[in-house]
Amino acid sequence: MNREFLQTFQQLELFRDLPSEDLEKFLAECQEESLPADVFIFREGDEPNRFYVLLEGQVEIWKDHGTDWADVLAARGPGACFGELSLIDELPRSATVRTKTPVRLLSLEKPHFRLVIEQNPAVALLIMKTVSQMVRVSNEAFQYGLRQRNLKLEKALADLKQAQEELLRAERLSTLGKFASLIIHDLRNPLSIVKGYAEILSYSAPNPERSPLLAAKLLAEAERLNRMVGELLDYSRGDIRLNLGPVYLGDLFQKVQEQFEESLAARGIHLELINRVEDPLLLDADRILRVFSNLVDNGRKSMRQGGTLRFESRLEGEEVQLMVSDTGEGMDEVTRSRLFEPFFSASSAGGTGLGMLVISNVVEAHQGTIRVESAPHCGTSIHICLPLHLRSGQ
Repeated sequence: MNREFLQTFQQLELFRDLPSEDLEKFLAECQEESLPADVFIFREGDEPNRFYVLLEGQVEIWKDHGTDWADVLAARGPGACFGELSLIDELPRSATVRTKTPVRLLSLEKPHFRLVIEQNPAVALLIMKTVSQMVRVSNEAFQYGLRQRNLKLEKALADLKQAQEELLRAERLSTLGKFASLIIHDLRNPLSIVKGYAEILSYSAPNPERSPLLAAKLLAEAERLNRMVGELLDYSRGDIRLNLGPVYLGDLFQKVQEQFEESLAARGIHLELINRVEDPLLLDADRILRVFSNLVDNGRKSMRQGGTLRFESRLEGEEVQLMVSDTGEGMDEVTRSRLFEPFFSASSAGGTGLGMLVISNVVEAHQGTIRVESAPHCGTSIHICLPLHLRSGQ
């Protein structure tokens, strides 16, 4: 073999540490060939038949070439070898190799490759090093590509969340605009009542017997206004911000009785309050009281001819079961399916149409669930399940 030719190969990184004698044995079995650019040396899935050493030019190693997931794993230059992995494990080609520029290369057929490996430990070690190097380069390229994809996905997810939030906010504002006239009408009713009672109170100030009753009427209507405004604020914000603290259900039931028993009785509605939960609960008292107020209001509207409104609580394992039932008109399946839609109301008695939605949001914010049972002329039962202990991090 020409000494100058041999020295040329020894200058390549691949053969630099290989003794001249072993290199001569290796090159004696190789064939030299030249290929133009954009030629496939082999394709992914081909049966392995040769081992290649690149002498001049550049090649690209592709994964999934010709598909939507095609990716360049590496670009290799003089001294690179490829094709050995499939000859070692005797499996189909795991990648595609294409010439990027005109190339000159050596190839070694499969039988000669295995013979050289078996008879020349130095060549075998050399091949092991090239395989290891190829795996390292491929892993680094894969990890880099994966990191870049993850960064793009994270940015896309952040952009999507922002777009969703903006869309939801726009939808809320749009919905609020559409129902502005309805809301203004509902707010005017209690405002007119407040104004009327205030005028009566101003004329009857010298009469101390009527003043407490009139003041109570004013407070009730003011609280009604406060509930409506609170519902609109919760809906416009799109979330419920809880102010948690230890609360006794008995105290909340007592407030419901003090606030609504007299007005319900005036409409022929009997209020029953049965509490079997003595343990304190971690709740937002004002929010839960708003839930109870909305349920009272719904029951009052459904019992135009009078009836019974019943609040009951009991403890079942690690859950608190609340049931609010009435003997009113009930609902058909269509009405029940739309019960939690914003601004939907099946009653002609007025309201924001957000009562049940607010109830559902408050219950979910407390990590609870809500279920409705109702049928025409059979009344309605609202079942609320709350955890006895809130999960951490909420």
